[in-house]
Amino acid sequence: MTSTLSRRDILRGAKGFALATPFLSLAGCDDDNSWRPMTTIAGATMGTDYSVRITNLPSNLDRRVLRAAIEQRLETVNRQMSNWRAESEISLFNAGASSSWTGVSADTLAVIEEALRIGRLSDGAFDPTIGPLVDLWGFGPALVSRQVPPYGRIQEALGRIGIRHVRTKRAPAAIAKRLSDIEIDLSGIAKGFAVDRLAAHLEEQGVAHYLVEIGGELRARGLSPRRRAWRIGVERPIAGRRAVQRIVALDGAAIATSGNYRIFFDHDSARYSHIIDPRSGKPVEHDLASVTVISPSTMQADALSTALMVLGPNAGYELALREEIAAFFIVKDGNSFAEVSSPAFERFLLG
Repeated sequence: MTSTLSRRDILRGAKGFALATPFLSLAGCDDDNSWRPMTTIAGATMGTDYSVRITNLPSNLDRRVLRAAIEQRLETVNRQMSNWRAESEISLFNAGASSSWTGVSADTLAVIEEALRIGRLSDGAFDPTIGPLVDLWGFGPALVSRQVPPYGRIQEALGRIGIRHVRTKRAPAAIAKRLSDIEIDLSGIAKGFAVDRLAAHLEEQGVAHYLVEIGGELRARGLSPRRRAWRIGVERPIAGRRAVQRIVALDGAAIATSGNYRIFFDHDSARYSHIIDPRSGKPVEHDLASVTVISPSTMQADALSTALMVLGPNAGYELALREEIAAFFIVKDGNSFAEVSSPAFERFLLG
């Protein structure tokens, strides 16, 4: 049995990046205009949706001009990092077999270096070269039949991944491969980078109060229309149902969640999640249902939530403690859930 695919899941292959299922939502009545008016700009990007909410849009900003600037920046990220565009910087790198350097933009290099850093920090739990394994298990863009692959094919795919096979340099910005068929997929981090890019543009334009979201990755600053920090709901990890587990308040921070309960398939009484451990080549088997990370950078929160989700409730929590990561773990405990918060996360919780 396979989990039901939403319209957003089906749109994964339409354009941009593979979908990261949104596990976060705007909580409460923050879109109530009881304080000041809220301007919303929304659309489609990277195989999912984006929204920009601004409280008290500065009078010198034209909404149409701002929308055009937002979409231009999203288009730039797609041209740089989308695996769905044959002419993108990442696609050109992936298509080549040479070990020589491939020039990239400073932005693409920055995202790759952050992905590699978090890969090393998590002992390989986050790996932007994991594509062959994702495809093998049927969770890739082709949406092929999902089934347990033979052991030999898993081992073969493991031989074609690994952050150790990617080299970078900054002067000039370039990347190279040590293994001819290595490929990079930035879908686990680039949406977060795009959120950061939009937030930076808003601040350059004098916007003091905003909430930016792409595919469930969010960054907030200032106050919502109700004179308080933006309130974000962390979803309860129950397949086929939407409910809020906890609410956090965000001002000057970003948030991202990774979970294993939305996309999966069942085989021989076992459930196989789309969260694959790059070290074993198999879907994770622990009881961690979701991880939420809050960070100053959406790019970092995006990648760290995936890394901690792969590591599981014990190793993930140990990493969060050691690195002072603001992380919130929801662990399946029989028919209920247990919550574990790192000390750095607790200050964001409401109630």
